[in-house]
Amino acid sequence: MTNTPRLGKGLAALIDSKEIENSNSAYNPNFDITKIQPNPYQPRMQIDPEELIEIADSVREKGVIQPLIITKDKDSDNYFLIAGERRLKAAQLAGLKTVPIVLKESSPLEMLELALIENIQRQDLNPLEEAYAFQQMVEEFGISQDEIAQKVGLSRVTVTNKIRLLTIPEEVKEDVLNGKLSEGHARALLGLKDDTSLIAAADLVVKRGMSVRETEALVRKINYGKGSTTKHWRKSDRETEKYSEMLSRKLGFTANITKMTKGGKVVIRYNTKEELKDLMEKLLNQ
Repeated sequence: MTNTPRLGKGLAALIDSKEIENSNSAYNPNFDITKIQPNPYQPRMQIDPEELIEIADSVREKGVIQPLIITKDKDSDNYFLIAGERRLKAAQLAGLKTVPIVLKESSPLEMLELALIENIQRQDLNPLEEAYAFQQMVEEFGISQDEIAQKVGLSRVTVTNKIRLLTIPEEVKEDVLNGKLSEGHARALLGLKDDTSLIAAADLVVKRGMSVRETEALVRKINYGKGSTTKHWRKSDRETEKYSEMLSRKLGFTANITKMTKGGKVVIRYNTKEELKDLMEKLLNQ
């Protein structure tokens, strides 16, 4: 099996240079920036503000060197950006009135693919942003995961694993999008089957700055505690139930004794501040 470079030959393979060299209608060095609308299929969700300011400073000094790629909507006079989102935002921030563009006919799928190519090749996409783009290809355009894998030069398993990242809880997705958790961390945490454990584990990983290996070990530890060794373990038995009844009668409050993997816990229920005061007097005067 030959090694396929990610996303083939990149933008150059999809944008014929002759479009610029031999066609006055394809290339425009001074296109009205206000006519360009954002790519509705842009996979990237956020841009580093500091990075954008740096690009804007460069644009003020040197202009936009590499043309933006845009397409014209067949059903209206609207022009949509295909590739060059950062350059467009930086140009807007710099106050430019016009930008160089290449006008290219493009379908919605091609708009997504080209934006995806540009971002992945520059390593601009967060793993979740890639996952959303792949899912959109499947759900909106009916492309199989095998076809996606061929387009982006990844194995089908890798594409599947990336899409699986979308099943993590929203709280954990936020940590991945913000870079607090890597793709490796997120994939390790997917080994936890309930959201409560997954969210708690993710919070611990972020707070302690745990590595992916340490996260995998944490997941194994959590799963081990819920595994087959404790499958038949019961939180209560006749003895603890008897002690619960005895304590309830003694205090005059409902008491529950629960077994845990190590030791146990006693819970005494009260309803009002007065009952709490009464309970504490009984406990402290024993």
